[in-house]
Amino acid sequence: MKKGIALLLTLSLALAALTGCSGSTGSADASVEAAASAETSAAELTDEEIAANVADLIDAIYVQTRTDETDEQCAAAKAAWDALTDEQKALVEGENADPDYFGLDTGDASADDPRNQDEIGEYEILVVSFGTSYNESRATDIKGVEDALAEAYPDWSVRRAFTAQIIINHVQARDEEYIDNMEQALQRAVDNGVKTLVVQPTHLMHGAEYDEMCEAIEEYAEYFDTVAIAEPLLGEVGDDATVVNEDKQAVAEAITAEAVADSGYETLEAAAEDGVAYVFMGHGTSHTAKVSYSQMQTQMEALGYENVFIGTVEGEPEETECTAVIDSVFAAGYTKVVLRPLMVVAGDHANNDMAGEDADSWLSMFTASGYFESVDCQIEGLGRIEAIQQLYVAHTAAAMEDLASSAVSETSSDAAELEDGVYTATFNTDSSMFHVNEACDGKGTLTVENGQMTIHVSLVSQNIVNLYVGLAEDAQAEGAVLLEPTVDTVTYSDGTSEEVYGFDIPVAAIGEDFDLAILGTKGTWYDHVVSVTDPELAE
Repeated sequence: MKKGIALLLTLSLALAALTGCSGSTGSADASVEAAASAETSAAELTDEEIAANVADLIDAIYVQTRTDETDEQCAAAKAAWDALTDEQKALVEGENADPDYFGLDTGDASADDPRNQDEIGEYEILVVSFGTSYNESRATDIKGVEDALAEAYPDWSVRRAFTAQIIINHVQARDEEYIDNMEQALQRAVDNGVKTLVVQPTHLMHGAEYDEMCEAIEEYAEYFDTVAIAEPLLGEVGDDATVVNEDKQAVAEAITAEAVADSGYETLEAAAEDGVAYVFMGHGTSHTAKVSYSQMQTQMEALGYENVFIGTVEGEPEETECTAVIDSVFAAGYTKVVLRPLMVVAGDHANNDMAGEDADSWLSMFTASGYFESVDCQIEGLGRIEAIQQLYVAHTAAAMEDLASSAVSETSSDAAELEDGVYTATFNTDSSMFHVNEACDGKGTLTVENGQMTIHVSLVSQNIVNLYVGLAEDAQAEGAVLLEPTVDTVTYSDGTSEEVYGFDIPVAAIGEDFDLAILGTKGTWYDHVVSVTDPELAE
């Protein structure tokens, strides 16, 4: 640890000792001496050195992993910042640290509710978000969704988890608001005796963050009677850029209506006649789910929204990159632009990447193009729109309905009625964490030979290393016959390929549930119930 960091930590501890030991004369004297010693050492440093030390403390909590020292580090960073003069604060600069880390006014943190209370009861809705350190957006956008769910399901406890530890640390250090990460939230549910857990992500799509969330939930699934994961905002990804669904249509209509109203027009057509184009800026991703952005553009066009365009900060897919969108808007003949985030929260991306003063912000780049008479920004997250909130409510309702009905669709076919041959068939599971790869549309290859049936399924990753037909308890017994994986190559709608694990699973009967235990990479077995339905002879 650098000398400056140690010094500031010593100063913070000395000050804490002063306030906490006032009942003991000896302890108080020692604390005064410690504080005085630290103050004397601090006086020997230049303003630049003191600011650099604070930057180091901030960088130390700008991390994605929580440790046993995180709470102390957050407190030390804030105490050191508060001890700076205004001139010293302006000099704070580190790998991730800057004066805005503690100094930027993002709204009233007390308007938010971290939803980390205990006494949860047996039924919990866990709302999982990436998170934001912008207080106003957190209270309006994320809490807006949570409040809508709490109102819709008063018999359920609604709790929160953020997946970004960097943001959790920021809010804790600056505002003393304690937000659970995934592990803390799930452990809280376990400790409180939750039996039925419904997880509602506020994510936009089935992307990398959604996958990581599912993996975290899988680690705790055995502690609950039932677990269901609801759909993200845009629903299923689909095969290619032309695929749309009811979720995407509902989102397109809701966000466009809000943007039009906020810009003072009665209709989208009236805005178009005045030369106005609306550009919704999403985050973008290298994940295969990036096709969702292209699908949203398709959805806008299908609705006849010719003056609405979709872009992304990361420029993935390529046609959503800022300069490409600028060219598209200009080529379409629009002379005025309204920028608005296609993000649940209006946080850092909305305020800086979209509406910031730097030359690489979208506001600056659209303006610098010289193509447009005006470029305006609406810094509003999706989470504050009532229609969006109700879409999350509907997704949660669908997940609850799945829990209430454990029976899968029946079919009249059985092994005796199927002739030998190769079929496609639907592989049903009781968990959205263990399912067929999206490239396979929920189906596997069913082979029938001499009355024996085996279905081959390609999974979503290589995180499941063995299967066992039966219960997890029996899978760990001596002599248990485990199903070994194959390495399958799946090709997604955007042409990219990936190697995943596949399994050949024996099937006793069509349309009947059977137990299938899975073993993850961390060595834990989990029980699942699956079935095979709807066999169709392959061509």
